[in-house]
Amino acid sequence: MLEITDVSWAVPAARILDHITCTVPAGSLVGLLGPNGSGKTTLIRAVAGLVRPDTGAMTIAGDHIAGLRRLALARRIALLAQHADTDLDLTVRDVVLLGRIPHRRSRWSDTADDHTAVAEALTRVDLAGFADRTWLTLSGGERQRAQLARAFAQEPELLLLDEPTNHLDIGHQLQLLSLVRRAKVTTLAALHDLNLAAMFCDTVVVLHHGRVVATGPPTEVLTSGLLAGVYGVDAEVRVHDGRTVICYRPPS
Repeated sequence: MLEITDVSWAVPAARILDHITCTVPAGSLVGLLGPNGSGKTTLIRAVAGLVRPDTGAMTIAGDHIAGLRRLALARRIALLAQHADTDLDLTVRDVVLLGRIPHRRSRWSDTADDHTAVAEALTRVDLAGFADRTWLTLSGGERQRAQLARAFAQEPELLLLDEPTNHLDIGHQLQLLSLVRRAKVTTLAALHDLNLAAMFCDTVVVLHHGRVVATGPPTEVLTSGLLAGVYGVDAEVRVHDGRTVICYRPPS
């Protein structure tokens, strides 16, 4: 379980996170929603240990994230950024092996366990047989799945996703989030597409101007009133087969 309690962070010109409190239950997929500039990426980076909050606490399974050494944190939390790329023409195996670095006894050699973990991770993301493909030959969707395999090879307790479906077509968006859902790893995902969030998330946390304005199941949180107040859009919200479906109306 991830618990975020009263977390704030500011820069000289603005408060980016304003007393954020929320929970990611073990085994759940929680969507972090909100318009651009609401604080989603900053909160993801804070949980990953890349930003140190001014106030508040964040714990994973009861352990304070701020008190964990970098190596211990890397063994427990994996981050998939919205756009991870390289100019080096690495193989897919090399990319996924990066996830094994926190578990290595030697920084210079891979073990049989590392290669087993890589093979299993590639199978989980439907890239079995891609290990020897080079990075520059992959499509955008394949690259994002390879990065997800890297995160799975890290064997984290908590998976952090920062706009993981950016730059992907709808088919690859559905595929990626289906893979995350199927993995059953405790996950906090910053998402832009509210219909995708409603389809895949157990719970959503909505940020606005750095504050939590709503949290709960998508069917309860994603209302026409919330979309108007937070996003400034006119939308009809329906529930179909137990899932929220949002139908946007064009501005008049």
